[in-house]
Amino acid sequence: MTDTTDSVLEQAAAWRDAGKGAALATVVTTWGSAPRPVGSQLAINEEAEFVGSVSGGCIEGAVVTEALEVIEDGKPRMLDFGVSNSQAWEVGLACGGKIQIWVERVN
Repeated sequence: MTDTTDSVLEQAAAWRDAGKGAALATVVTTWGSAPRPVGSQLAINEEAEFVGSVSGGCIEGAVVTEALEVIEDGKPRMLDFGVSNSQAWEVGLACGGKIQIWVERVN
């Protein structure tokens, strides 16, 4: 993903300034295999448009879904995703990992 942290934050602010609800998701911890480092961010608006990246695949889809709820109710959330090394091995992955993502509304 070519989006920088600055461009993700700028887009979130632009959506807010245009009167759209927006949320910001930030990777706060990782363990083992994680596709994005701590500090990676994803901005999401109320129409499910997004920029940036916090993971990929089904995790990123789940983060967008949670972000839409955060935009609606204003309650921030800590999201936990992970797979143990043994679970990873069962599905053909070399190792497991864990990622925690903080999602908050942009006010």
